[in-house]
Amino acid sequence: MDKPIDNYWRLKIEAVGKALADNGFDVRMADSLKDARRLVLDEILPEINPATISWGGSVTFTESGLYEALRDSEKYKALDTYDKSLSDEDKLERRRRALLADCFFTGTNAVTEEGQLVNLDMIGNRVGAITFGPKNVIVLVGRNKIVPDLERAMSRIKEYVAPVNTMRLDMKTPCVKTGFCMDCDSPRRICNVWTISEKSHPKGRIKVVLINADEGF
Repeated sequence: MDKPIDNYWRLKIEAVGKALADNGFDVRMADSLKDARRLVLDEILPEINPATISWGGSVTFTESGLYEALRDSEKYKALDTYDKSLSDEDKLERRRRALLADCFFTGTNAVTEEGQLVNLDMIGNRVGAITFGPKNVIVLVGRNKIVPDLERAMSRIKEYVAPVNTMRLDMKTPCVKTGFCMDCDSPRRICNVWTISEKSHPKGRIKVVLINADEGF
């Protein structure tokens, strides 16, 4: 067989996509991050036609180029929660307002083969938007986020995702130095709010773009 690795991932993504669809998620497949960006701009956004958009923390979202494209768009009113010129108080207020956006972008920390999205958040704005508030949620998911079940999802997040994100954000937490979760009491702890999205309600509200590439953490 030619390209066995590509074939393996194609089959894996198709199976996860079916599981997500069975759970009510609107699922799209992308061959690359560039293809995911095209899907969002040319297909998904024209379908839902949001007036307001916003986003939560997501490396995949920023690396896709969607952040710059949407922030500077004249078609959509963007609530930019990444704006570094804002005070901490104003950032928090904008994150609250983002929960009422027509469309919210984010990633996920893990997706199970059973079609569940699993996330761990610091202040809860990202997971809050996934569960309720925005009319539509678009989740960009690299194939590296796929795990067999909930137990593996949680261990992946605690053992890898959380320490790497604290390093990325230059947080003053023990895992920055140790590389693994210390179940700390740090005021900068990012492991505070768990969510497991077993199904999308209403059906199709959460739109998952599965990307056949390793993207994000």
